[in-house]
Amino acid sequence: MKSRVRLAPIVVSILTLLCSRASVAQGQPATATENVKTLPKLGVVNDRFQSYNIEMVEVTGGRFWKPYASTQSLNNQTNDAAHGNQPAGLSANLFEYRPPIDLNNPTLRKLAAALGPAYLRVSGTWANSTYFDPDGTAGEKPPAGFQGVLTGTEWRGVLDFAKAVNADLVTSFAVSAGTRDKDGLWTPVEANKIASFTTSAGGHISAAELINEPTFPEIDGLGKSYDATAFARDVHAFREFAKHNLPGMLVVGPGGVGEGATLMPGNATIPGPRMLSTADLLKATGPAFDAFSYHSYGAVSVRCNPGKSTNINDSLSTDTFSKAEQIARYYMALRDQYDPGKPMWNTETAEAACGGDSWASEFADTFRYLKQLGDLARIGVRVNMHNTLSSSDYGLLDENTYEPRPDYWAALLWHRLMGSTVLDAGSSQGENLYLYAHCMPQVPGGVTVLAINADGHSTPRLKTGLDYNLYTLSAGSLDSKQVMLNGHTLSLNAANDLPRMEGSRFKAGTVDLNPQTITFLAFPEANNASCR
Repeated sequence: MKSRVRLAPIVVSILTLLCSRASVAQGQPATATENVKTLPKLGVVNDRFQSYNIEMVEVTGGRFWKPYASTQSLNNQTNDAAHGNQPAGLSANLFEYRPPIDLNNPTLRKLAAALGPAYLRVSGTWANSTYFDPDGTAGEKPPAGFQGVLTGTEWRGVLDFAKAVNADLVTSFAVSAGTRDKDGLWTPVEANKIASFTTSAGGHISAAELINEPTFPEIDGLGKSYDATAFARDVHAFREFAKHNLPGMLVVGPGGVGEGATLMPGNATIPGPRMLSTADLLKATGPAFDAFSYHSYGAVSVRCNPGKSTNINDSLSTDTFSKAEQIARYYMALRDQYDPGKPMWNTETAEAACGGDSWASEFADTFRYLKQLGDLARIGVRVNMHNTLSSSDYGLLDENTYEPRPDYWAALLWHRLMGSTVLDAGSSQGENLYLYAHCMPQVPGGVTVLAINADGHSTPRLKTGLDYNLYTLSAGSLDSKQVMLNGHTLSLNAANDLPRMEGSRFKAGTVDLNPQTITFLAFPEANNASCR
């Protein structure tokens, strides 16, 4: 049976101004341990901390993760190029053809711009084998050694979109057989085509990984003999290329995935992949990156792992919630050992790999989404890029209508209320209550506290010492695709404009956090010295 959420009255949740610790005992006031005015600074995240991906296959058109609600069968799909443009070794039934995304769509631009400034990462497994055709002369069939084609018009669309939505572009480059010489060495011919085109079009690539997820070389089309030595050779060739052709671009890596936590119950794995360890990649490269990147998925979706993935009843479990920090700390230890001092970037992440589970588009995932942002900011990860903006089940937006999903509304509130300075909110006394604090953006001295009550029964009470603005997200059930803010359903208007999303003003006092609700408490008059 699916869990139900008690609807929160407008007076519902608020967090602690005076306190960063809270009791989960029903109706029991929290003990104030620290005034919000003096919450100490923990660190600073990038001002583009909350960012997102648009997969390369979305830009070119091709076969991406098939939505669970799709009615298309394998036999009636069109333009699938005989199932060629998809990761190696996986069933064609997992994928569905999409035409190229319309990056000129005014609604898509409007909703993306509301999250700016951000990083826009255009990459993914498909980027490893995409041929760049600036003049549009290659046709739909890629040359030998490639699986997809990116036209100049499509890439110009990416550059224009990034500029329009206040996003700095992050990408990766082709590394498949078509980019290599007779000895199998990577050559920068394809990368240089994109670099030259981008510069001439007035665009800018802020950062790039050479390879998307080199820890799985066969899925990525690198072949059975590809190893850490080959990776190191490629990375150093890429650094030389970047120094001469894209000066100022950050070289980010290694971009590993699949380590630090068991992705699936029972230690199951995606069928067939050979895995290279990130430790071995770093031993081979030595210090080589301007920022240390990794990818983070706490599970593999039921799409790729039938019968062994998690389910919605596990979506708010402490095990699910712990995965993002567990994975980050694993890669941080490798960073500290092999590339110390480099900023940590999580360049691809979502509820589950392989397009996400069905509840990735539901209210249930909003708890994980915001807790991950809070946890990673607290431990020092500088950038977190959600996969994707608008494709498959883990997209922030519905890919057909661009209707915001619950995670998008959470992302928008985070963007508006949680600034780049991270404060120490302490720890809660209840295992299902999670507290985070940041300086408010563009409000000198202001503090926002985020309180996530993932418990289905208890109602923690939090004490505040200052007046505050309350923003509580709730839904009728965890599997709802709609979310309410202070009791009112969030939706676009007839012109596809965002609602005002104003908080409710309250005097200092105590507030109850209803079961399975998420509350932002904004204290613009906190006058915290770390926030001035």
